[in-house]
Amino acid sequence: MLKALLFGTLAAVGNGIFVYGQRAVVAPENPFLFVCGAVFICLILFLPAAMIYRTADDVAYDMDNKAMIAISGFGFFLTYVGFFLLYTNYGAAQYTLYAAISIVTTSLIVGVMIYREDFNVYKAGAMVLAIAAIALWTYGNAKAPS
Repeated sequence: MLKALLFGTLAAVGNGIFVYGQRAVVAPENPFLFVCGAVFICLILFLPAAMIYRTADDVAYDMDNKAMIAISGFGFFLTYVGFFLLYTNYGAAQYTLYAAISIVTTSLIVGVMIYREDFNVYKAGAMVLAIAAIALWTYGNAKAPS
């Protein structure tokens, strides 16, 4: 369980660094230049990692999983477009909204409904609180002075 917390923290720190960079950059006329550059740097960092962990079955793996790789690539695209629109229009603090919605879409829909992962009363309570967070955050945004 502590490993899950550690891995989740690692992902959260990485996401925080990404959001910091995206929020701090001067907005270009082409809104996708920043993300293209960031994804390019990410690719450069992933290539050596993939080479370190390479196996004889890598090509077969890619071929067997090309549809899921394409679906995930599309998911990255939607995520980055959503991040760009959210953070440049409303600010980095809006991450709360994204995170709470992600709890529902990723944990409940993908994890529980599609992959039938375990779900208990504590997780149900967390889901209720996540939905309440979405409602409260949205209401707070509506009440905030413009």
